Amino acid sequence: MYKIVKKEFLNPTVTLMEIEAPFIAAKAEPGQFIILRVDNEGERIPLTVAGYDRKKGTVTIIFQIVGATTALLNQKAEGEFISDFVGPLGKKTETDGLKKVCIVGGGVGCAIALPVARKLHELGCHVTSIIGFRSKDLLILEKEFTDVSDKLYIMTDDGSYGRQGNVCVPLNEMFAEGESFDEVITIGPLIMMKFVVAAVRPTGIPCTVSMNPIMIDGTGMCGGCRLTLNRDGKKVTEFACVDGPDFNGYEVDFDEAMSRGVMYRDFERHAYEETCNLFSKEVK
Repeated sequence: MYKIVKKEFLNPTVTLMEIEAPFIAAKAEPGQFIILRVDNEGERIPLTVAGYDRKKGTVTIIFQIVGATTALLNQKAEGEFISDFVGPLGKKTETDGLKKVCIVGGGVGCAIALPVARKLHELGCHVTSIIGFRSKDLLILEKEFTDVSDKLYIMTDDGSYGRQGNVCVPLNEMFAEGESFDEVITIGPLIMMKFVVAAVRPTGIPCTVSMNPIMIDGTGMCGGCRLTLNRDGKKVTEFACVDGPDFNGYEVDFDEAMSRGVMYRDFERHAYEETCNLFSKEVK
């Protein structure tokens, strides 16, 4: 059992939890993930490590309430326990030798981008961060990104905070002014990452994306997290859980990934509604 030592609501749909997991905290690196179960009968879900404290022995996760399991997890309070918390899984984000990097995060993907930006900042890298949200109400981690970024651009779709527009706006502006980076790292919704890759491609700057497809066991055995990559003119299949979650953005077949990502949308919605109805009955 793993104790929840901190719980914080970052916005109406996104929650931060700090979990007591000393063995994972001792090994975790930016870019890696964990798989948890809320209880012994629950489903496994992957969540990227949003932070870790090796001295305290805790791991931070940030999740959006989108399905039954995240709704159940969100019902847990500080001091309570979750059943399983396994990791760290996947490969860490490569940061060695990078001197100037642009981090592009969208929505809850910013929780995954933050530890990467923090690690680069600690290594003395010049970090430019672009974070985007639909509106001010959904903004998260502004102070944290400010602390680890040499430049920070905040974008909102409706212009309610920062600048109006998507994350590609400042990116394209910087490229038009002749700005260059050792690498662009983007983490967020698939459609956002697809357009960021398209914006970066003409520059030839390496562009890394973080993929989080359907995943069950996290060991490559189930095959659920497979991705199609177009590499050297050939289609290659790799698995996000063991070969990633970071991939060369120029190789990823985003259209296929988006198609597979919505396969269980109706099922997830039904499960979420059933869970919410259960909570409502318990309250009554």
